Amino acid sequence: MPNDKFGFTFDSQILFTMIDSDKKIIIAIDGYSSSGKSTLAKEIAKLLNYKYIDSGAMYRAVTLFALRNKLIDEKTHIINEEKLNQLIDDIHINFKYNSELKRQETYLNGENVENEIREMNVSNNVSFISKIAFVRKKMVRFQQEFGNEKGIVMDGRDIGTVVFPNAELKIFMNANAEVRAERRFQELKEKNIDVSYQEILENVKNRDYIDETRDESPLLKASDSVELDNSKMDRQEQLEWIIGLIKSKIN
Repeated sequence: MPNDKFGFTFDSQILFTMIDSDKKIIIAIDGYSSSGKSTLAKEIAKLLNYKYIDSGAMYRAVTLFALRNKLIDEKTHIINEEKLNQLIDDIHINFKYNSELKRQETYLNGENVENEIREMNVSNNVSFISKIAFVRKKMVRFQQEFGNEKGIVMDGRDIGTVVFPNAELKIFMNANAEVRAERRFQELKEKNIDVSYQEILENVKNRDYIDETRDESPLLKASDSVELDNSKMDRQEQLEWIIGLIKSKIN
């Protein structure tokens, strides 16, 4: 079975024998930043042959657009919302699979920005962009279009509460801030991005506060979601846990 530092060890054929592959559902994964939502969602999508939609990458792409167009004061985080609203329809986001790197990559207006949207200047501003009502409404429209035919996995902070409130399976992921910061630190080190653990920990805590307290679509656990605290779980254990939930929803 395949095994890598940031992936899972699991025989996909086992999963296919466990589920009804003709029945498609929507799987919504919400939770805190760096809780492993995207890693888990990508692997589930791959095993089920579902589409994976990275909602966080969409907000990061908007943030990068705003930074490039000097619509954010990086010291105060004040955003020129009037100008951004005028330009919002000029923002086009899609995803393409890179077969060489074996990963999905984010494109902003036709440009591959996958690496750039993961840098700290974007991380430090994305929560301020994502709390703007007209930005969220625009992204939600995009996201709901992806779900018209079902068979998707989407992760974010308001997927089960706002984007797909009728999703057949909702999961809410969490882990303590220190664990999440360490995961993020190791991820950035792998990409040769120079940043300190303390800087990341501060970013994680700030994002938690902003996500929980914003007026527009705050981070909430849907009443019908299943909570997964993975502070002490490895990725293999998480995957096996969620496979049981998927089987109960599909079969």
